[in-house]
Amino acid sequence: MFNARVPAMRSQALIGLSVFVVGLFIAYQIGGKIAGGDMSTVEFAAFGFAAIWVGLTILRNWRLGFYLFLVWILCEDLVRKYLGNNMAIYFGKDVLVGLVFVSLYVEVRKGRVKLFRPPFLLFLYFFLFLGALEIFNANSPHILYGLMGFKLYFYYMPLMFVGYALIRNDDDFRKFLVINLSLAAIIGVIGIMQAILGHSFMNPETLAPELRDLGALDRYTPLTNQLVSIPSSIFVSAGRYSLYLVLAFVLCVGTAGYLLLHTTKNRKFVFLTLGILVAATLFCGARGPVMYIMASTLALTAALLWGAPWRWQQAHRMIKAIRRVFIVGALGLAAILLIFPEEAAPRIAFYMETLDPNSSAFEVGTRTWNYPMSGLVSAMNEPHWLVGNGIGTASLGGQYVAKFIGKPQIPVWVEEGYGQMILEMGFAAPFLWILWTGALLVYAWRIVRGLRQTRFFPIAFAIFWYAFLLLYPFTYGGLAAYQNFVDNAYLWVIVGILFKLPALYAANPSGAPAAPVVAPPPGWGRPQASRF
Repeated sequence: MFNARVPAMRSQALIGLSVFVVGLFIAYQIGGKIAGGDMSTVEFAAFGFAAIWVGLTILRNWRLGFYLFLVWILCEDLVRKYLGNNMAIYFGKDVLVGLVFVSLYVEVRKGRVKLFRPPFLLFLYFFLFLGALEIFNANSPHILYGLMGFKLYFYYMPLMFVGYALIRNDDDFRKFLVINLSLAAIIGVIGIMQAILGHSFMNPETLAPELRDLGALDRYTPLTNQLVSIPSSIFVSAGRYSLYLVLAFVLCVGTAGYLLLHTTKNRKFVFLTLGILVAATLFCGARGPVMYIMASTLALTAALLWGAPWRWQQAHRMIKAIRRVFIVGALGLAAILLIFPEEAAPRIAFYMETLDPNSSAFEVGTRTWNYPMSGLVSAMNEPHWLVGNGIGTASLGGQYVAKFIGKPQIPVWVEEGYGQMILEMGFAAPFLWILWTGALLVYAWRIVRGLRQTRFFPIAFAIFWYAFLLLYPFTYGGLAAYQNFVDNAYLWVIVGILFKLPALYAANPSGAPAAPVVAPPPGWGRPQASRF
């Protein structure tokens, strides 16, 4: 037996010695970089080791790995800003979510996790097949455009299976919602502080050239010529930040309704987050989030009144939730106006001057109809409108592909979303988009109606409402919203969760916490103990 242990002991000693030598070498290299003032290399090395640790964690525990991925997609832009917009960091999230997919697939193969078949999948396949064909469009200047475009449209779709498997009970669901609102509160506070303190807050002294116009944006009110500093919070662009505010607000209102019908936990925190998001929206300096959040408030209020459980106690709770939403929103706005009147005044002036129909600078009609329609007509006048120029040629990130292949980006682009689809995938693309997105919303609405008068209805309708906003109004304004990895990833996660909610309700209609498992007392026989 002793002789059998000798090889094992020798191998362990060899491994330990190897690790020690490698550690000394790494320490020597890092020390040299620090002494030479090359901190960027040290920072990249630190992120590299962190990425390896996260990757191993994901492979061991895909649920924890999913939350690490969620934190990363929200914080990635902050890292990119400080490390010069390095593309290795940009694609890091794709590696992480790929590991989540692999880890989940292993669990499915072992029979530990069950997936579901999305009822709208057949309609989605038509659009996906067109996208795959367009990778090889002869009008595309390089296949990398096609691969990048296909990733933007379809890579995060498997997250709906992750979302479905992630939520096993109400505790899992509440954990998911609270974690997301915690992140939203932090991002909202940073955005408010950046709007007050200026672009130097949470931004490096020098942004990468391709990020400078996105992350350090200012505008002036059209009539009174007041300067409005547009914050980007932790993101690289103000547009991504403003889109995130809409997502966070809708989920926050839905979470408030769900918690008031289900539990007393985390209620105060949710309403505090709601107040932060309202104040952050006022300070974001963009009209889109303001209009969408106002419309969402009306839609969610009407839905909660229509679909809430109308037993007396439950109805009282729902009316209380709606009342608190309006009170907290009003208090958030009042606090900001009282504490920071000079910073809030230019933003209010900007909204009033451009959104008031009686103002000479009124822009709602132009931005909602004239400008998008001109883009759609322009796309129809392009020479390749029938078959397109290839997926990805007019998408986000095209400038990086052009830089990589060393050729200028082809001059095909419009902001209007359906026109952009025509430029990339031809005339059939908008119709296939409407087909699969319409099918998704129809089946999602059936889930929402089935959950009417249950504790899940507020959050189910919030998910449905956000999916509608992203797939139709946002897409009409431009595909950048759907192709934005934050909104895209969240869409597919919460869609998967929505389709899991009926099973959660069927397993626990009352919403009561599961009874703890009690060990049998000593002395009980095996037949009695087996009942537990």
